[in-house]
Amino acid sequence: MIVQLTGTLVEVTPSQVVLDVQGVGYLLGVSGNTAATLPQVGTEHVTLLTRMAVRDDGVTLFGFGTREERALFDRLVAISSVGPKVALSVLSTYTPQQLYEVVTAEDATLMARVPGVGKKMASRIILELKGVFTKDPQLFGIISPDLFTPDQRGVSAQAPASGLDDDVTTALLSMGFTPREVELALQGREEAGATSLEAAVAYALKRLGNG
Repeated sequence: MIVQLTGTLVEVTPSQVVLDVQGVGYLLGVSGNTAATLPQVGTEHVTLLTRMAVRDDGVTLFGFGTREERALFDRLVAISSVGPKVALSVLSTYTPQQLYEVVTAEDATLMARVPGVGKKMASRIILELKGVFTKDPQLFGIISPDLFTPDQRGVSAQAPASGLDDDVTTALLSMGFTPREVELALQGREEAGATSLEAAVAYALKRLGNG
C-alpha cells in the first residue's frame, strides 16, 4: 500500500494534484483544504500522505496534508453510503478542528451544508464520528484543552510532570480513564521509546488493554 509520496508538484486544483515522483506522475484526489496549503507548482520535495482505493474500475490515490485529515478520511469512508467523494467534500468544507466542533455540537444542519450530504447522512456521520476524536491517537491532538470539563483537565498529584505526559494524561482522562490508570499506563513510556504524543498515547492504550 502506498502511504506517502514525495516529489515535485506538477499541477494543483481544488480537488486534485499531480505529483512527479522520480519521473512518474501520480494523480491524487485531495480536499480543498489540503490544496490550499500546498506550495506553488514546480516546488520540489513536496510530501503528501496517501490512501489508495482499489475498485473494479481501477485504482485511485488520495492525498492529505496532515495525519489528522487522513485519519478522518479513513473514518468517513468506513461509514455506510459515504464514499471517497463525499469524504473529500466533508474535508473540503471543514478542517479537522472545525469538523470536531460540528460533531461535538451534534449540529446536523452545519454538517448538511457539505455538498452531497443530506440531513439523514449528516446525522449518520455525526453519530459515527462521536467519540472518535478521543479514541484515535491521530485525532485527539486537535481537541482544545478548553473543551474538556474541569474533571477531565485535572491531573492527579501522582501523575507524571513532563509536558508530554501532561498532554497524554489529559487525553486519557477525557476517554474516561482514572488518574491512577493513567499513571500506571505511562510507566516505562520513555524506556519504550514512546517520545511523541501519538506514540505515547498508543503505548498507554496498549497497556490499558485498549490498543
